Amino acid sequence: MTSSNDVRATFLDYFARNGHSVVESSPLVPRNDPTLLFTNSGMVQFKNVFTGAEKRPYSRATTAQKCVRAGGKHNDLDNVGYTARHHTFFEMLGNFSFGDYFKEQAISHAWTLLTRDFALPKEKLLVTVYHEDEDAAALWKKIAGLPEEKIIRIATSDNFWRMGDTGPCGPCSEIFYDHGDKIPGGPPGSPDEDGDRFIEIWNLVFMQYEEGPPGTRRPLPRPSIDTGMGMERFTAIMQGVHDNYDTDTFRAIILASAEATGQEPDGPFKASHRVVADHLRSGAFLIAEGVLPSNEGRGYVLRRILRRAMRHAHMIGARDPLLPRLVPVLIRQMGAAYPELVRAEALITETLRLEETRFRSLLERGLGLLAEETGKLGEGQPLPGDVAFRLYDTFGFPLDLTQDALRAEGRPVDTAGFESAMAEQRRRARAAWSGTGDAATETLWFDLKERLGTGTEFQGYNTERAEASILAIVANGAEVDSAPEGTEVAVVLNQTPFYAESGGQVGDAGLITGADGLQIAVRDTQKKLGLHVHLGIVQHGTAVVGASVLAEVAHHRRSAIRAHHSATHLLHEALRRRLGDHVAQKGSLNAPDRLRFDVSQPTPMSPEDLAWVEGEVNARIRENAEVVTRLMTPEAAVEAGAMALFGEKYGDEVRVVGMGHDLEAVSRHGVYSLELCGGTHVGRTGDIGLFKIVGEGAVSAGVRRVEAVTGPAALAVVEEEERLLREAAAALKVPAHEVPARIAALVEERRKLEREVADLRRKLATGGAASEVEEVSGLRVALRDLGEVPARDLKGLAEAILKGGTADVVALVSSAEGKASIVVAVGEAAKGRADAVALVRAASAAVGGKGGGGRPDMAQAGGPEGGKSAEALAAIREALAA
Repeated sequence: MTSSNDVRATFLDYFARNGHSVVESSPLVPRNDPTLLFTNSGMVQFKNVFTGAEKRPYSRATTAQKCVRAGGKHNDLDNVGYTARHHTFFEMLGNFSFGDYFKEQAISHAWTLLTRDFALPKEKLLVTVYHEDEDAAALWKKIAGLPEEKIIRIATSDNFWRMGDTGPCGPCSEIFYDHGDKIPGGPPGSPDEDGDRFIEIWNLVFMQYEEGPPGTRRPLPRPSIDTGMGMERFTAIMQGVHDNYDTDTFRAIILASAEATGQEPDGPFKASHRVVADHLRSGAFLIAEGVLPSNEGRGYVLRRILRRAMRHAHMIGARDPLLPRLVPVLIRQMGAAYPELVRAEALITETLRLEETRFRSLLERGLGLLAEETGKLGEGQPLPGDVAFRLYDTFGFPLDLTQDALRAEGRPVDTAGFESAMAEQRRRARAAWSGTGDAATETLWFDLKERLGTGTEFQGYNTERAEASILAIVANGAEVDSAPEGTEVAVVLNQTPFYAESGGQVGDAGLITGADGLQIAVRDTQKKLGLHVHLGIVQHGTAVVGASVLAEVAHHRRSAIRAHHSATHLLHEALRRRLGDHVAQKGSLNAPDRLRFDVSQPTPMSPEDLAWVEGEVNARIRENAEVVTRLMTPEAAVEAGAMALFGEKYGDEVRVVGMGHDLEAVSRHGVYSLELCGGTHVGRTGDIGLFKIVGEGAVSAGVRRVEAVTGPAALAVVEEEERLLREAAAALKVPAHEVPARIAALVEERRKLEREVADLRRKLATGGAASEVEEVSGLRVALRDLGEVPARDLKGLAEAILKGGTADVVALVSSAEGKASIVVAVGEAAKGRADAVALVRAASAAVGGKGGGGRPDMAQAGGPEGGKSAEALAAIREALAA
């Protein structure tokens, strides 16, 4: 039997042999089309190539493209599981020509591949062409030898493709396979064309015009080719079955589902097994690309898909989470073609288990409410909208899940009532909400959030550039439709790679560009009610609401921030291991040029502590271990050993970041550091490069701050320290490794000299002649200017002079370092007649000081005017004489 993998390989190999570059599937989250929720066709990644906005090194390409249709206008969700060919995830095989070959070669390639390489019977094939495209009709006759009755002319838009209201467009030619007269249905264009006998397998788009304003169309200078073959439906033909779900990939998952639940694959729960198989594929591929279940944007579409599958798993009778058990089967079927599934297996499995476990706890209660409410209704009577909203709001039932649950009994849902209840909830939330900061500005953001209906979708975990649409522009505190050059703006996009400041990580900066030279320099990104607000200035052109733009994060800045943030996680764990489990984060800053980390720690960290921590972090960096991100409940994360911030509010799900290896922690989580974190991180610890602590100090009682740098900044610190070491070695005339010993010797030598100088000064100060003592008001007074003698020595010298017995009062003045220092000592004979405090205060005033203090027998003061020592001594003399 020709397997699905064989079909894919045969298609790609054929076009590779015929000069086409085999291009990898682009992501399911399109980077070059902000209007699309998910990639839904093979040409999406080539859109800018077709329009001329992008150049590739090839003019022919072939792909097997991953596609999802489960939201927006391309939404097949409701039909999945109940029809033979509806899917949320599918593969589109295609070949493309960018101004190289055109209709004749495209038709020739298609016919050759189908009839020779895939060996389809020619009599089973027929084609459609656009009714005005006589060129295509003639080529089908010439190349395939098809008779006129098998070349069906279609006058509708089914056979005329457009990229949009304007832009490239052209006629199509669709190839159909006839399953035989045992299957009801007629050929395309006939009254019973909706039957299943004739199945479209390949669509060839001849892109030859450019659509302009209404009524205008001109030929493209380089006509191109865009084709798409639905792999699932073509595989069904190759495997001799009429139903996509009977092909090998689907059948393997369905059989695994049947075995896990004990229910026959084609029994009463046939549709449910199919829903599970289809939704497992789309869920796994989306999770592998970093889309995680959430309540907004693409994450909400994923959640809808998964919860629909989980309800069907519950219907089948699965007692434990079913989808995670089926992941290995999916990977065996598709992992070779799409290795991202293999790489993300752990993330896929854990995410599915988390989502199904959480939802199962709500499902039975929600279904109980649904049964209770429908029991009150008459046959065919719609479920009230407020009940559907309660199921959504309380039990997490998306509206389409409720509609699917009522499908069997043919009961509709009052969708207008559902929307009304949703609007009422928003009204109550607004009434209860109070913002921060300027009231008018905060109200503006609430209005925007309410009108836009969803937050900005953050794509920055996986990319630094993405196309987007401008949803809103705020300038001068007011919402505007456009902003000209030179305007300071706050811009909201529908999706963005820019990280908004949160959790200690600063917001991203970068550039937003668009048509007609638009350029917005983004200096910061902040978050307002789930909206990522890009703050910057319009440098060129005019920013207009609704315009498509390219948002690009400043790469080097983001890389530096990422490195500092990841290093902070390693630093946190290293501090805990060195100092103890009492160490907990009290604040942090992760910026491009540094990191700052505040922790609970009652005493200063010793140089030995800091050296150990720095060495430990660098050892973990050298491991170059993968940084793994998982989605968990806060409770499960903490139970697994993840550190959470005390007092921080967490939602139902959290991102858990693990890095480094730790064999001792295998029983818990197996990694060195595990923390709850929503920030951006390096891919591997080695990407941090180098870690260097540059400071440690107190912030407040019981809180210490560590400051550090990583990567180029850390290298710069090391290089500067090395330069200083070299200069010191040169000045000391010793090799660098002898500098510490030489400095220690010099320090000891200096201390010895200082001691000798101090002794000499003491002798000079205390050993003077009796004539140096003068009599003032009957007291023997020693008044001395000691010049550069350090202020710390004055008190000891004064006491020594008194002990010498030659003076009753001693007043000493020093002018070291340009400042005056004064000490006055009063002996026993002068007590009651002289007050040391009063005397130093008089002297202090003479040198520009204020006050002084001490005891009546010993006081000290000072002043800024070191050159007025004589005036200070004179003031003491006058005070004694008064």
